[in-house]
Amino acid sequence: MARPRLGKGGWSVIAGAAALAVLVSVSAYAAGGQAPSESAETDAASVAAAPTATAVQTPATEVTTVDVDTAIPFAETSVDDPGRDAGTSAVTTEGRDGVKTSRYSVTLVGGVETGRTLVSETVTTPPVDRVTSVGTRQPPPVAVAPPAAPPAAAQSGCDPNYAGACVPIASDVDCAGGSGNGPAYVRGPVQVVGTDIYDLDRDGDGVGCE
Repeated sequence: MARPRLGKGGWSVIAGAAALAVLVSVSAYAAGGQAPSESAETDAASVAAAPTATAVQTPATEVTTVDVDTAIPFAETSVDDPGRDAGTSAVTTEGRDGVKTSRYSVTLVGGVETGRTLVSETVTTPPVDRVTSVGTRQPPPVAVAPPAAPPAAAQSGCDPNYAGACVPIASDVDCAGGSGNGPAYVRGPVQVVGTDIYDLDRDGDGVGCE
């Protein structure tokens, strides 16, 4: 096989490159104190033993919605009840709490909540007020019976506790012809039909001034 021939310029380039390689090797040996071949092997081993960088994983971000229910307290009201007596009352409607649902947008980073934003609020169950009925009806006035008319005997001036004779109505009445000192007298006999207020029936047989 025929060898390629180089001109004068080609051989000059090759000679220059060889001289430069020898100069680099000698300089490295003089500075590091070891042969150029050993330095090259050490550099290769160092590169092979260098640890590789570990990839950093970014936590996953997730956005979800959460509904939260809260109670709405019921209110208390009262109404007039004309069908109930004044001064009385009663609970006619029991109160019941309502429910409000709040929807939030929740951000999770690596499964840990990092923030939430209120999206909407809805009254899912309205509260029911507690109602108390208060009576306003006034009771009818109590009828007062008129005073009883006095007996006819009293109207005539005779005491109604006695009959058979007119016993006058006075501070004291004695039997006529007796030892009493009046100031009024009655002639008997008289029947005691009520209370012997003048003590005319001394023996208690129901007849006075015998």
